[in-house]
Order: sequence, then C-alpha cells, then structure tokens
Amino acid sequence: MPSALARPLLALVLLCTPAISLSGQDNQNAGGQADDQSMETLKVDVNVVQLFFNVKDKKGGLIPNLTKDQFDVTEDGKPQTIKYFKAESDLPLTLGILIDASGSQQRVLEMEKQVGGQFLQEILRPKDEAFVLSFDVNVDLLQDFTNSVSRLKDALNSAKINTGVGGGVMMPGPIPQGNPRGTLLYDAIYLASHDQLAHEVGRKAMIILTDGEDQGSQLRIKEAIEAAQKSDSIVYVLLIADRGTWGGFGEGEMKKLSSETGGRVIDVGNKFDKLRAAFDQIALELRSQYNLGYTPTNKDRDGTFRKIEIKAKDKDYKIQSRSGYYAPKR
Repeated sequence: MPSALARPLLALVLLCTPAISLSGQDNQNAGGQADDQSMETLKVDVNVVQLFFNVKDKKGGLIPNLTKDQFDVTEDGKPQTIKYFKAESDLPLTLGILIDASGSQQRVLEMEKQVGGQFLQEILRPKDEAFVLSFDVNVDLLQDFTNSVSRLKDALNSAKINTGVGGGVMMPGPIPQGNPRGTLLYDAIYLASHDQLAHEVGRKAMIILTDGEDQGSQLRIKEAIEAAQKSDSIVYVLLIADRGTWGGFGEGEMKKLSSETGGRVIDVGNKFDKLRAAFDQIALELRSQYNLGYTPTNKDRDGTFRKIEIKAKDKDYKIQSRSGYYAPKR
C-alpha cells in the first residue's frame, strides 16, 4: 500500500462550486422526463444547487414518501423555487472512509476494521466507489477510489497504530510545511475533501472514525469544514476510543463539522455493538435521502458562502441537511 497520499493536490486551481453545475441538456432516462434527471452527468452550463437531505420525526425515525410541496427552501433568507425533487436512494454513492490510527485507537482499531469492512460489503453497489485514508502523525491514502470491497477491506486491514514522528503531509501554496507530531485529523479531512471528493460528482459522503482530537495539523478546523463544504460531502463522525485510557475528545469541533455538512456525530465509545449500530444507521440514512435542486436567485459568482435552509411544512419534521454552499468564482 502507498505510504503517502498518492494524488497530488491541485495547487494552482481550486474550483469552488456551489453544489453542481448541470448541463443545459436534459439527462436522458427511460421515460425521457426532465424532472427525473439522474444527475450522473454534470457539465458547466447552468448553475444549480443540489441538496441531499433526510427528514426525521421527533424520535429520529426516517420519514419516506414526501413530495416537494411539503418543503420550502431559502438561500440567505430569500425564497427559492424548487426545480426538481425526488425521493432518491439509488443514485451512485462516492464514499470516503477516514480511520484514526493514532494512539487513542490502540484497543479499538481492530474492531473498526472488522465493522467497517462489513459496512462496505453491505452498502457498496455496482456504481458506487470508495477510498480509504488513515491518519496519525501522517496522512496516508491506503486505497484510492475503487468499487472492489476486497481491496477496500485490505486497505482497512493495513492500517497500523503510529505514534512516532511523522513527515507530515505535503501541501501546496501558503500552507506551511512541517514535521508535526500527533493526530493530523484536520489535515486528513481537508485532503479527503479537496484532493479526493471535490473532483467527484453526485452523492458524496465521508465517514470519520476518531476520538475527535487533533494534534499537530497544519490546518484549522475552520479550513477543514470549508473544504468539506466545497466538496459537497456529507460528513459523519463516529466518536470512538478506549475511554478507560484516553481523554480529550473534540466533540464540539466534530459536531460543528457534521452539522455544517448535513451529517451527524454518533458516540460509540469502545462498544462493538454501538459501532455496528452506528454504521447501520448511516447506511439507512444514505439510502433514504431526498434529492432537491434549485437555481439560485443570486447569480453573483463571488465565492461567498450562501446559507441554505430547508423547512418542512409539518413542524414536527426535522431536516438533516448541510447549512449552505460556497458560490463559484468567476
């Protein structure tokens, strides 16, 4: 397996897309209907903001079979017209698994490998793909994008605890170089977002197995969250560590990361059953998403952050969605 992040970062050009840019031509499907676009082929003609989200009841149960008439969408407080809406659970999924291999995971790493492998076996379908990245004193791409569950499992199994001195991660531009110690959690989130997921289209999600504590990253949590938002990825964080021997959990930062991107934090401690249940919940949510799109009334290509709010007309429904997007720059 490669010992360093294999793909070079794009130092000169960072494309900040709001969500997707659709072709002006209708995507073809069996019925020939424009409203039933699969969103699998994307081009840069018409700017469309695409949202994947879940709807839950008061007890956290997922609510299926809703229609677009049951929702309102605003961008920076201004109403938007929903152009298409679909209860879609079968669109291709691009998935990133980020696994903490620092000292806090000494007694739970093998459990993560086993349950994570089972999750990939169950969720990946023929058109899906995933990658595996580990982080400790380094950030290592253990497996690039593939649909092969066996390769992904092999990558997970190759992760090893590393608490020594690392060479850090090579980053371009104004980001300082260094040889940090610790757990490069924020750097790993940035690299997974910017260097991997940002160049993909469609449904994207990231699952991070960690205690949430960062030590030595060259980037801050704010920059990691921004990269995740620009890649249009939903981020789930499974807080896991041997709580009997490790402390200092960064739950606040992880909750901000997940809530801003439409995911959530699930605290599993060091329990096998809780970890398995958490992966089951994530799989169910990813296969029970609504897909909504609108053309923003604000046409400015200024690179600013636009706040999005989806409201269900039924006040008892809770929406799990990302908080906004970065507009493209000219």
